[in-house]
Amino acid sequence: MRGEDDMRQIIAINGAWNGIVHRYRQFLPITDSTPIVTLCEGNTPLIRAHAIEKLLGHSLQVYLKYEGTNPTGSFKDRGMTVAVSKALERGHKAGICASTGNTSASAAAYCARANIKCIIIVPEGRVALGKLSQALAHGALLCSIKGGFDEALNIVRQICDSENVALLNSLNPERLEGQKTAAFEICDVLSGAPDFHIMPVGNAGNITSHWMGYKEYFRHGFISNLPIMIGVQAAGAAPLVLGHPVENPETIATAIRIGNPARWKEAIEARDESGGTIVAVTDDEIIAAYQLLAQKEGLFVEPAGAASIAGLLRLYTEGYFEQALSKRSSRNGDGKPVAVCVLTGHGLKDPQVAMRLARLPESLPPDRDAVMSFIKLNLREQIS
Repeated sequence: MRGEDDMRQIIAINGAWNGIVHRYRQFLPITDSTPIVTLCEGNTPLIRAHAIEKLLGHSLQVYLKYEGTNPTGSFKDRGMTVAVSKALERGHKAGICASTGNTSASAAAYCARANIKCIIIVPEGRVALGKLSQALAHGALLCSIKGGFDEALNIVRQICDSENVALLNSLNPERLEGQKTAAFEICDVLSGAPDFHIMPVGNAGNITSHWMGYKEYFRHGFISNLPIMIGVQAAGAAPLVLGHPVENPETIATAIRIGNPARWKEAIEARDESGGTIVAVTDDEIIAAYQLLAQKEGLFVEPAGAASIAGLLRLYTEGYFEQALSKRSSRNGDGKPVAVCVLTGHGLKDPQVAMRLARLPESLPPDRDAVMSFIKLNLREQIS
């Protein structure tokens, strides 16, 4: 491995955080002629999950990579800063994407920053309003189709083949280049790679890019081991688990409601090269993880972001982690195994889910005694 001083020299920055391109420029397809379009994305917190560790009998150290703190509230911003910067460098006047929500919000924001037009194609009635409102607020041209995400992406492909517009989906390899920086940040904070890297999988660009990042850091000598990659899909939208496309995917986790991932091949390669797995979890498991994160760890995520925790809990009950480590000849560190779960988007992306799950009480009279009676009825043990 390179020495610590060498690593600092390569990736250090002076002063305030200026975004992933400034931090990891040497690892990205950026030239002196690339105009950098940034909202200071990246540098998201890696948070120790003490409540979840307790549930697992303290058998793992669990960290949460909270990507909801990116500027538009999801991991998509990492890839979009690179993709839109390169689009601007090439002279594009417009960018286009198909989206289940997060991509459209991010693309619209970064195109607005770059002063170019943004076109988004979405499946009618299947995008969370929090995400759709972002795209509209940033001035994107919205095109809603009577079909699913896969059909929307096919249209985008056809348009990009014939028109002078920039492709902003993760089919664009420059998107993956930016998204891989999440793996860099994890390694920088942990001073090495985790033993397990667990993340939701929809279109599979994220698991592909994170594996790229780990392998790149490994080649440069910044880490001595590679993690086991674990992808998590919703049971109603689990083509990688089933081994065939799902024609009408259904799940409460709208961000991963995709039946035919564009990065299918690469996701399977990440799984197999790392010795990992891809699992399916039910919507009930996703909601339980969603509530666990909010009520025990203080982190509000969209349902798709909670899928990584649902996968963690499922695999723990199946004894997966001990079995996986027993097959490895080496791992990072001598303490408890480390698992990093990626929380891909903020809960405000899909507030309707939180409101549906909440039990809103009837309004009370404007009276102190009435309010205290209500509090005591519901929180008797906590305040007595």
